Amino acid sequence: MFNRIKTTNLNDYFTQLDKRKEKGVYFYRINGYNQNVAEFLQKYYEEARVNGVIVEGGIPNPDGKSLAYYGEIMGMSFVMNKGFISQSLQKWLPRMNMFQRENVSTAIYDALENMRKKGKNDNILKNSYIKLMCGLYYKFERIVNKLGTGKPPKILYEGYVNSYEIMLLSVLSKSGSDIVILQYAGDAGYLKVDPNSEFSDKFEADGAFPQGFSLKSVRQLIQDKLNQERLYGVLPDVENCTNAWIEGKGLPDIMTAVSKRGNDTRFFYNCFIRINGVEDKTYYINELFKFYSDLKQSGRKIVVTDGAIPRPTPEEISKVNRGEYNNRDVMLMDLSKAFSGTSDTQLKRILNKAFIDIMLETEREQGSGGNLNKLKNKAVYILSWINRYLSRLFSVGKGISETGCFIHMGGCKDENEALFLRFLSRLPVDVLILKPDLNDVCCVKDKLLYEINHDASLTVDKFPTDSTEIRVGTAAYHAERELDNLMYRDSGMYRDRQYSKAAVITLQTMYEEIEILWNEELKYRPNFTIANDTVNMPVIFAKVSGVKNGDVNHYWSGIKKLMTSDTYFISNVPFINAGGANPIKASAAEFFRNGRLQKEKIKTHRAYQYGFLKSEIQDYILDKLQILIDQRLIQGTFQNGMEYNIIAVVLNMKKEIVRMIQNFDFTKKNPKLIYLYTNEAPVTVEDAILTAFLNLIGFDVVFFVPTGYQCVEKYFNKDILIEHQCGEYIYDLRVPDFRKVSVNDHVPWHKKLFKRGN
Repeated sequence: MFNRIKTTNLNDYFTQLDKRKEKGVYFYRINGYNQNVAEFLQKYYEEARVNGVIVEGGIPNPDGKSLAYYGEIMGMSFVMNKGFISQSLQKWLPRMNMFQRENVSTAIYDALENMRKKGKNDNILKNSYIKLMCGLYYKFERIVNKLGTGKPPKILYEGYVNSYEIMLLSVLSKSGSDIVILQYAGDAGYLKVDPNSEFSDKFEADGAFPQGFSLKSVRQLIQDKLNQERLYGVLPDVENCTNAWIEGKGLPDIMTAVSKRGNDTRFFYNCFIRINGVEDKTYYINELFKFYSDLKQSGRKIVVTDGAIPRPTPEEISKVNRGEYNNRDVMLMDLSKAFSGTSDTQLKRILNKAFIDIMLETEREQGSGGNLNKLKNKAVYILSWINRYLSRLFSVGKGISETGCFIHMGGCKDENEALFLRFLSRLPVDVLILKPDLNDVCCVKDKLLYEINHDASLTVDKFPTDSTEIRVGTAAYHAERELDNLMYRDSGMYRDRQYSKAAVITLQTMYEEIEILWNEELKYRPNFTIANDTVNMPVIFAKVSGVKNGDVNHYWSGIKKLMTSDTYFISNVPFINAGGANPIKASAAEFFRNGRLQKEKIKTHRAYQYGFLKSEIQDYILDKLQILIDQRLIQGTFQNGMEYNIIAVVLNMKKEIVRMIQNFDFTKKNPKLIYLYTNEAPVTVEDAILTAFLNLIGFDVVFFVPTGYQCVEKYFNKDILIEHQCGEYIYDLRVPDFRKVSVNDHVPWHKKLFKRGN
């Protein structure tokens, strides 16, 4: 029989029998848990599954059917000697060889003899013998022919054992099997059947089993590991050591030669650093240019992006072969084949691992509400970008022996950009994010990211890669910018044209409030706010129907009062004739594809009329044009080609209106439009398009309709005009020469209301 031997290292279980320090088997009960135990159990479970037996829920007592079969084959006789037991085993378990049969019969005899010495009668011994024989046949027959071989079979038992089970396990142990008992609640239950630990040893571990731990969870861990191996394929021989080696100096860390960063061949050494603010405003640009020049001189591969990483082009995206997926792993395995631009095996493996790591991490961050298609879109962005930049970061034939450098000037505003930079940080690439403007926002968050913070702030739009691009501010200039920042940041004061983005909020007002708000700067109007560098502008978009009290003179006087230098006045209806000449119409179809304006094509087209405007004004106009189309505000949009008519109208506005847009400061007085409609002449859809667009731009727009007739609202899909019913309808009014209309007799309503008596 085999002796039970001791160890302090669970991995000794996997040592061949003839290579163990002592010839014997292990029989341990494990009551505690740590990382070593976790790793051992996964490996031991697999060994027991292939070359052993896993016992969950105990070893059942033989039932009537099992006993009947035993009696049919073996009979129910019993003789208390080893010869009888050995002969019975030869018939009952014929796959055992003589050596194994001798060990098993001796172990069974010793177990029964031990019971006899404790006073058990022959009937109990017989019953115990039959239970042992049934247990060996029905639960362990698959391993009896492996007992005592060079690779002992493994038994993994979950839970507390009873007296019959420990006797059976002891027989198997003495016959040449390794055994592990898992006891999640400690040793107390076991010691009730084996108080002196005669049959097994206790393995000490320093932690408790996790809540809910079981062999089922071990199986899941093994399955997850197998899935992971299938997902990753062959792993690279090296992994990233990011920032652990740096001194925290920023640019000098990146300048450190790759050969001096570390010498452990298991790792490649890289940086992932964000520098917020600047240390010295006067020398910051020069410092960056010197850093770039030195980096280039050292032979390092460098990529620089400013403000935003240019989005993947349709051509780049089309090169990423992809399909429709219902399974995450299948999708990632398929997409990971899309890396192009390198034949280096090690680099491909690093790319593959980094890609899958970052995608799985992204999925976890998305949570249970994550969308597989959304994850695919993010993956396609990463693949498109890395295929664009790979040859600019790694030299052909050098593989990972060099470390490229990716420099991003400005904070990342886009989550796809942030994800790409995080992906790069897992490659042999130094990733540097420069955020000199402390007011700038960067959405990159990562456990690997190292941050350096400076107190001074500086606006820098472009990383200096050429000496001709360097512009250095004097100390006085920077002092002025600091004062400017103090005055105009969260103070309610705004410098001229401080903001380039705006959105409108249409005010619901009383009729009398139009006159009060008309000349008020936007920043003083109710609901004016600024959020994320976007001005929310409260504007008027109203229709005044009828003439108050039928007083035509006061009516004209009230309109004259609103005709300021910032007001565009329309009284000839229609303002835009449906069949009028428009050079944009012929090209409108080219300017709109798949629901999106082709902005770059528009800007370079010969018919485009706004090229003289500042680029941010052009972008503002085109953005609002896209919104007008997306809102489907104009009837017929996306139904009968109305979107092309909208484009033609907006890109062919009168020069005076375009100048008003150019001169518009979003925090000050906004431009106005008065549309006077006094007769039955048909209002065109083009007039509706223009006025709706100017409302989106930020104009105050008021329609004066003394007749109460419908005007532009009949072309709208929504009730966006705030209509004021102000008096009786009057027809056939002739528009006066407003130069001759007096405003002196027009007393504002609020002055009348609060006029004090004599």
